[in-house]
Amino acid sequence: MFDLLIRGGTVVDGSGSEPFAGDVAVRNGRIAAVGTIAGEASSEIDATGLIVTPGFVDIHTHYDGQATWEARMQPSSWHGVTTVVMGNCGVGFAPCRPADRSTLVRLMEGVEDIPYPVLIDGLPWDWETFPDYLDSLAARSFDVEIGAQLPHAPLRVYAMGERAERRLPANRHEIALMRALACEAVETGALGFSTSRTIMHRAADGSPTPTLAAEEQELLGIAMGLADAGAGVLQFVSDFDDPRAEFAMLRRLVEASGRPLSFSLVQSAARPDNWKILLDELSRAVDDGLPMRAQVCGRPVGMMLGFELSLNPFVETGAYQDVAHLPLAERAVALAEPAMRRRLLADTAVGASQWARYLSDIERMLILDPVPDYEARAERSVGAIARDRGMSSAEVALDHMLSEGGQGVLYLPFLNYADYNLDACHRMLTHRDTVSGLSDGGAHVGTICDASFPTSMLTHWTRDRSRGPRLSIAEAVALQTSKTAAAVGLTDRGTIRSGMRADLNIIDYAGLVLHGPEVAYDLPSGGRRLLQRAEGYRHSFVGGIETYRDGRATGALPGGLIRAAPCPAADNTM
Repeated sequence: MFDLLIRGGTVVDGSGSEPFAGDVAVRNGRIAAVGTIAGEASSEIDATGLIVTPGFVDIHTHYDGQATWEARMQPSSWHGVTTVVMGNCGVGFAPCRPADRSTLVRLMEGVEDIPYPVLIDGLPWDWETFPDYLDSLAARSFDVEIGAQLPHAPLRVYAMGERAERRLPANRHEIALMRALACEAVETGALGFSTSRTIMHRAADGSPTPTLAAEEQELLGIAMGLADAGAGVLQFVSDFDDPRAEFAMLRRLVEASGRPLSFSLVQSAARPDNWKILLDELSRAVDDGLPMRAQVCGRPVGMMLGFELSLNPFVETGAYQDVAHLPLAERAVALAEPAMRRRLLADTAVGASQWARYLSDIERMLILDPVPDYEARAERSVGAIARDRGMSSAEVALDHMLSEGGQGVLYLPFLNYADYNLDACHRMLTHRDTVSGLSDGGAHVGTICDASFPTSMLTHWTRDRSRGPRLSIAEAVALQTSKTAAAVGLTDRGTIRSGMRADLNIIDYAGLVLHGPEVAYDLPSGGRRLLQRAEGYRHSFVGGIETYRDGRATGALPGGLIRAAPCPAADNTM
C-alpha cells in the first residue's frame, strides 16, 4: 500500500536519460517504486498525457528575508520549484549585531531592490549569530525546502565592524574569526558561503558592497573554514574585469580548500568574449579534477521598467522627479499633460547611479507581449518601432509606459542579449560544467522578475524556440534538478528513483504557459513586488505532500530548513 501513486505519466526522471512511460509510487515522503506498478495507494493521480518531473532545485535565490515572515516562497513555488537555496551574492541578515541591522538592510535594499520599510517591518531579528538564524528558520514551515548559505557581507561586518564598510583589508585576527564563524555556520547546517565582487552591488546610498575588494587571503581563510567543517560550497559573483586572473584566484581557493565552487556566468555586451574565456578556463580546471561549475541561465537578465516600478528611462530627470511623489494614477495624468510631456522628452539628463547607462539605452528596450517572448527580435525594440512610426525612442517609451493608466512596462535585457538572440545562452546551457541558476527569486522585487526561469527552460528551450537549436526536455529538466542539487551537495533529491525525496511535479507540457509579470502590493507595509504566474503545473509535491494544484496553494506546508551534514573535521592548515 502506497501513500501516492502517479499512473501513466511520461517520466522525465532528472538524470538526463530519455523520458519513459511509467508509474511513480510514494511512501513516507520518499519515492518507493518507479515503473509499472500493480499496487494500490491512498491517493492516485492519472497522469496520462502529462509529464512527471522531479521538483526543481533553484540554487540562486534571495528569500533570506521573505522566509522569516512568509510561509510561501512565491513566485518560485508557482514554477515547480520545491527546493530553494538562498544567501547568494554575499548579502543576507546573519550574523548581525543589533547595531548593524540598518547597515545590512540598506545593503539588501540597494543590491537586491527590497525596500527598507519592507525589511524593517518584516524581519523579526530573533537572531544574532548564523546558527541563531538557522534555528529561527527551523521553527517555521514552508511550501518548499529551504537551504541557506553564509553571506560574506554580514560576516565581514560582524568580524570587522566599520572597517568592513570602509572596505579595508582584513587583518589576521579578523580572518581567523571569519574562518571560525564559517566553520560554525556549516557545522550547524549552512550549505556554504557566498560573496560578491561586482561594482554593480551597492547599498541604498550608492556605496559598494563591503566585500568588493576583499583580498585573496581573506577569501582563503573563509574557504578553509568550510574545509575545517568538511562540507559546504563556495559561491561567487564577480565582474571578471581580468577573467583569467580572477578565475586563477578562484581556482587557487578550490585547490587549497578542496571545497566545490560555482560562479555566475553571463554574456556582457561590454566584455563580449569574457564568458568564452571563462568557459575555457572552467573546462581546464574540471579536467584537472577541481570541483568547479558555472551558474548560467536561459534568458536575458533584464530589467522591467515602468512608472509603477523602481526604474524607468526618465526616473533620474528633473522633470520626472517633480511628480515622482504623486500616486500612480495622478502621476500618469500629470506626465501625459502636453507641457509636461514636452519637458520630459527634452530633459535628457541622467544621474550617476549604477543604472544610469542602462536607463539611457532606450533604443534597445523591448515591448513584451502578454505571453512574453524573451528572445524577441530587434524589430520589437523601442528603437525599431520608433523608426517605423517616425517618432523618437523616448516618445515611444513614454507612450507605452503611460498605457493602461501608467502601468505599461518596458523590458531592457542588459545581459545575455548582446546580439538580440540567445545563442550565447545555448552554448552556456549545453556546456558540460554548467548548471541552471541566477533566478534571484525573492529579490529585485521592483525591477527584475526571473524566478520564472524554470518555466522558460521548458517552454522556450524544449518546445517553442524558433531562432536556433533547442534542448531536449531531458536536458532541460536535468539542468535544474539533479545537476543543481549536486552543485550544492544535496544528494537526496533531483531524480525520480527509489529512495529519493518525493519532490515532484506533474505538468501539462503541451499546455504550459508563462504569463507576463504583474505588480502586487503584498509585502510587509504594503510593499510592491513583481510576480509572474504560469499555467500548466497540475500538481506539485514536497516530500510526497501536495502543495499546489493547478497553480493554487493547497494549504499544506511540508517544507522546512535543510541543514547540511558536515563530515568530520580535517587538519587543514594555511
